[in-house]
Amino acid sequence: MNRSGRKAFRYSGVLAVLVLMPALAFSAEPKTEAELKNFVIQDCGSCHGLTFKGGLGPPLRPSDIDPLPEAAIEAIIREGVPGTAMPPWKALLTDQEIAWISKQLKSGALLDDGGSNP
Repeated sequence: MNRSGRKAFRYSGVLAVLVLMPALAFSAEPKTEAELKNFVIQDCGSCHGLTFKGGLGPPLRPSDIDPLPEAAIEAIIREGVPGTAMPPWKALLTDQEIAWISKQLKSGALLDDGGSNP
């Protein structure tokens, strides 16, 4: 690997740590619904947009994810998406928390407008 490639690789590792740092500080203890809502808005919103209209990651509004069953959304959250910026969250979230997040995303309940504004 040439010098610029090593430098870019090093910086990508630093960037990953900075992006994931809030999540790494997130307790492994069971979370309240308010804590989970804050987690989704802050951590997921940092890539998917604070209103889930998309950004680095695709939009997560109900109309955008309607074709996906909750189980598919759960699998994406749990395992991440290889080759993308979507990390696996299974080390920080329980299966119940992942299921709750999936259900909330599908319903639009985490959005101030209930997901009715596309």
